[in-house]
Amino acid sequence: MSETKNPVSRRSFLKVGTIAAGSAAGALAAPAIVSAQDTMTLKMQSSWPASDIFQDMAKQYADRVEAMSGGRLKIDLLPAGAVVQAFQVQDAVADGVIDAAHTVTAYWYGKNKAASLFGTGPVFGADAGQILAWIHFGGGKDLYRELVQDILGLNVVGFFALPMPTQPLGWFKEEITSADQMKGLKYRTVGLATDIMQGMGLSVTQLPGGEIVPALERGVIEAFEFNNPTSDSRFGAQDVSKVYMLGSYHQAAEFFEIIVNKDLYDGLDPDLQAILEYGAEAANTANYGLAMDQYSKDLQKLINEDGVNVYRTPQSVMAAQLESWDTVLADLTQDEFFGKVVDSQKAWSERVAFYALTNQADYKLAYEHYFPGKLAF
Repeated sequence: MSETKNPVSRRSFLKVGTIAAGSAAGALAAPAIVSAQDTMTLKMQSSWPASDIFQDMAKQYADRVEAMSGGRLKIDLLPAGAVVQAFQVQDAVADGVIDAAHTVTAYWYGKNKAASLFGTGPVFGADAGQILAWIHFGGGKDLYRELVQDILGLNVVGFFALPMPTQPLGWFKEEITSADQMKGLKYRTVGLATDIMQGMGLSVTQLPGGEIVPALERGVIEAFEFNNPTSDSRFGAQDVSKVYMLGSYHQAAEFFEIIVNKDLYDGLDPDLQAILEYGAEAANTANYGLAMDQYSKDLQKLINEDGVNVYRTPQSVMAAQLESWDTVLADLTQDEFFGKVVDSQKAWSERVAFYALTNQADYKLAYEHYFPGKLAF
């Protein structure tokens, strides 16, 4: 689906050298060197509605790729449903229906549950930023390639961006004070979180973000989580629920997956390959800054303008989630590859989280010192 256009600009460089020897002098003008590159446009579809902040974050990636390539590489960014449905982008990229996609691995964990480990896996004490570091420095990148290309045989390459802030437990009809309250609830989530919440007695349905509120209005679900205050409020969660539970272990270390058709990628010049890869790292910083700014603003708006009651998920519920994780992992780690990824993440977390938790300042203490009475937990 890539498209090549005529060169949009040409630059000529004229180098003139002067050579003098003894009493004789002359001027030598080098021939003009013309350098021009074609412009390639990649068709990328996301798994996000056009109105979602995740689409804004995908655009931050697209803008950086274009700027870093000097305009040689452009991305035509489309929202979910423009070509295929949100959960179908991986197959579309592999088959060359689209050139690239901006998504999350949890959306294709039905192919192999280990996919969810690259974004919505167990929490061993490391946060999303530290697990993204595992991708780059702890062997995660090679394990991802093994899963996608060797085990599943998919014609894609992938990169990761944005260590997402912890995802809320979600939206409910009443404050959740114990895990027992959640038993039997019809609940929306995705990826391995489906197994975790089912293990706690919930009835789970997997839906893309744009289908959540209609499903709630029809009674298909009774409670749900998506990701963050901005995304949740943009699709109208506050119009159907007034109880928002923050903090959870079901998806506490996720990031975006940016995938490109492998044949197309292999055919690019090395510098353009590098731009697609390292553009994800540039977007990482931009995405995180936008998230911190917008998520915090929208949480205050939900509280102060929309009448949403925000609660911290009690530790007893989080403890029940960890117990459910233990049960799920005991079964899934029987698979050799799944177990190998979990072992790698666990070893990384034991070392890296030890450093972080031992070293980091008590930010809550500082917050309460300067803003006393603001926190309700």
